[in-house]
Amino acid sequence: MLRKMCLALLFLWAFTGIASSATPERIVSLAPNVTEILYDLGLGDRIVAVTTFCDYPPEANTKPKVGGFSNPSLEAIVAARPDMVVMTDDGNPPEIFERLKKLKIKTYVFTAKRLNELPQGMRELGVALDVKNTAFKRAERVERVIRSYEKKLKKPSQSRLKKAIFIIQPEPLIVAGPGTVIDDALKLLGLQNIASGADSRYPKYSIEELIRRSPDIIFIGRGPMTGENAKSLLRKIGSLDAVMKGRVYYTSEDLYRLTPKVVHGIDEIAGYSGRH
Repeated sequence: MLRKMCLALLFLWAFTGIASSATPERIVSLAPNVTEILYDLGLGDRIVAVTTFCDYPPEANTKPKVGGFSNPSLEAIVAARPDMVVMTDDGNPPEIFERLKKLKIKTYVFTAKRLNELPQGMRELGVALDVKNTAFKRAERVERVIRSYEKKLKKPSQSRLKKAIFIIQPEPLIVAGPGTVIDDALKLLGLQNIASGADSRYPKYSIEELIRRSPDIIFIGRGPMTGENAKSLLRKIGSLDAVMKGRVYYTSEDLYRLTPKVVHGIDEIAGYSGRH
């Protein structure tokens, strides 16, 4: 009974729109990349709750949690008393948006999904959160890096297009396919992602297919699912030139999420592949 009464009061608060101010001061983030962007825009102290997957920057781990990325708790969101909820249409359940709308809780949907959409997405988010100047400066920084590589890509080159693969997880073998930030980054650097024709963004790959396509460069994302599994995979594909000639590179996870950190991920890949 007490729990029901508390819920009723929370929903009543939401409907009255008590926290409707021009400048959002209490922000709930429902996506890891959104959380990173909010911190990049200097809004960390305004964040009152995040998802359990929001782990960067480290300060995000200290924020109250509202559940998972794909299944956030509406009750926990309302309990955080937000005057703005920021979510994404790339993983957050759409019904959450509808339910927040019915509760008259201001909600912003971050729609950028691809690398070239990030700068404008940051600008629009900055306007919505009343930090336009900061957002435009940070977006220009990302845009500048993208433009610099685009210019290099247009210059004539004597070297052939190198085939590459980016391994997300060695066992089972999962790679970065079409529609991912990683695929965008590889193309930006003039590399041919051998998995770009797959039918999903993160397809499972077979050892036989990897050997058949014979990439010139192999990137392996560092993470909890690499380690010994990566060593086992490399033994299985040891006949590939990329392995025999040492063109296997372990990278950070900076390209895993669409955030300002992608500029570091692009530079990292460029350095390994000689695309600087």
